[in-house]
Amino acid sequence: MDLLLEFFAKGLITMLMIAMPCVLTAAGIGLIVGILQAVTQVQEQTIAAAPKIFAVFLVIILLGTGYLKLLTNLFNEGTSIAFEVIPKSDNYVLPPNYYNYTKPFIDEMKTDMKKDMTPMSHILNNAARPQSTVQKDKFSILRNGATNIPTPNLAEQKKINENRRR
Repeated sequence: MDLLLEFFAKGLITMLMIAMPCVLTAAGIGLIVGILQAVTQVQEQTIAAAPKIFAVFLVIILLGTGYLKLLTNLFNEGTSIAFEVIPKSDNYVLPPNYYNYTKPFIDEMKTDMKKDMTPMSHILNNAARPQSTVQKDKFSILRNGATNIPTPNLAEQKKINENRRR
């Protein structure tokens, strides 16, 4: 577990090493442009955007090969951990006979799917008939005397009222 946490920390540090020069450049340019705007009393928001974009683009071009090298090293280290270190470590690998003694999905496999399924012949014979989603014999009376019949929503209630008026 320590190995995985260490690799996660290396990933965060790599992310910071890539993002920090771009963020600091944008902040520095923003500060310089802000001072110039305060001196000249030109308060236009879009003036600061173009130099920031240009400077960050320049930083990415200049440091792009270094960023690529950092990311490639992180990727190579991650794949070597995933394919060489973890399979050889006893802490991360299950024993070969693990599933002889445990059944992880045994409860899901016990359900009988056939009793829940409607036969295909019934579906084909009754294809033309509209299926009712509410079965009248399955209504139960609640404690307050009401049934669990679903009430119509606002659009359905509006249609019912329009049909009553006609």
